[in-house]
Amino acid sequence: MTRASTSARPPGRPRSGVNAVVFAATLRTVHELGYARATVDRIAAAAGVAKTTIYRRWPSKGALIVDCLLDAFGPVPLEGASRAELMSSTIRWTAAKISEPGVGDAFAGVFSDAVSDPALREVLSAQFQDPYRLALQDALGEPEDRVLLFIDVVVGTLLHRMGMTGEPMVNADVAALVEMVLPHFADSSGPT
Repeated sequence: MTRASTSARPPGRPRSGVNAVVFAATLRTVHELGYARATVDRIAAAAGVAKTTIYRRWPSKGALIVDCLLDAFGPVPLEGASRAELMSSTIRWTAAKISEPGVGDAFAGVFSDAVSDPALREVLSAQFQDPYRLALQDALGEPEDRVLLFIDVVVGTLLHRMGMTGEPMVNADVAALVEMVLPHFADSSGPT
């Protein structure tokens, strides 16, 4: 009689890549069904994982969406030789990310939910906005309130367009947004 060999891997589904699978399923589900109809049950089904797998990692749909957005956005590519170039590239990068399938819908949805959910608002602010705000503050040499205004103007405008038309802002309008925003922010007394 032969003994069954034992595996070094613990029983159950392999853990590596679960976040990536769940994030892809989240954006796909939000893109196909909209934020409100993209429930954790539907996301889990689309990812091929149990709902408990999601809730072990994220306590709520909002927390899942914030982590999914962090993954989708990644670090801000602070590119440009001048303040104007850096700000222009940041605006264009943000617009491009928001236009990716599911990303703008997820961002707008979690943002809307955070208005009436202080705990989610704290997660969204601390985990999503703060890393970008701090990177921009450092790169631009600007105080927090000025960088927050820059973020509010740019992201608010892009999300408003998504909410009003259901479509991301077209390149010509992104260029116009850059032209409108730069005179206010790029001529600051910070580093050039």
